[in-house]
Amino acid sequence: MSEVQWNRLTAAELGALAARDAVVLIPVGATEQHGPHLPTGVDDFLASEVCLRAAAAASGRTGVVVAPSVPTGLSEHHMSFGGTLSVTLPTLHALLRDICRSVIRAGFSRILIVNGHGGNMTALHALTTELTAELSTPIAFASYFGAGREVVRDTLEAQDGLMHACEGETSMMMAALPGLVRTEHLPEAHGPRITLPAESTEPVYMAVPFERITPSGVAGDARVASPEKGETLLSGCAEALADIIVRDPWAA
Repeated sequence: MSEVQWNRLTAAELGALAARDAVVLIPVGATEQHGPHLPTGVDDFLASEVCLRAAAAASGRTGVVVAPSVPTGLSEHHMSFGGTLSVTLPTLHALLRDICRSVIRAGFSRILIVNGHGGNMTALHALTTELTAELSTPIAFASYFGAGREVVRDTLEAQDGLMHACEGETSMMMAALPGLVRTEHLPEAHGPRITLPAESTEPVYMAVPFERITPSGVAGDARVASPEKGETLLSGCAEALADIIVRDPWAA
């Protein structure tokens, strides 16, 4: 496969891709505590990994460029654990506006923001509407684990969807970046099951610090994670994302 990473391509190569109406993926993650066994960059690393795999899966059907990731998101609820970097909603809005505007000025017209952090979901739904209006360009948004919801559900043993530092995220890190998983801490890497706020059916929402949900910083059970599950999840989510790209939602 030819090079797909924006910052590894020349300006002329990017211009040629824009002329071919290539899709630009913008991974958005977070930098926040992920329990005793995972690094703080999990959401950033996995969003980028799935985007790169999706670009490979879509190769031959449409051009895809993967922009540098946005490594920080809305992580206020993790701050008390330490090790967390968080931005405010206006900052995230301004940053995405400027990145998308730059992409458009470089000649691209199809942009997909790819989220890797549950805490960003509600905000990015709203910001996608704002950005589309502000930039007069249809911006699309997907969470990679939402695109691959079926493979996530069918692969995991202890949960139906991603939680936090859980079976799913730990498995994917074991497959993609095994050297960053502190396996000696896996026995203590478990906590209660949760529903992501954007997927909750509760009639009332209130902001709850994560330490009130789980003292370990983990939601779900990482003790049943495996690199085999991780590879299935990464490949399946990437294929699902590639299918979305090829279906061309911008043409609707």
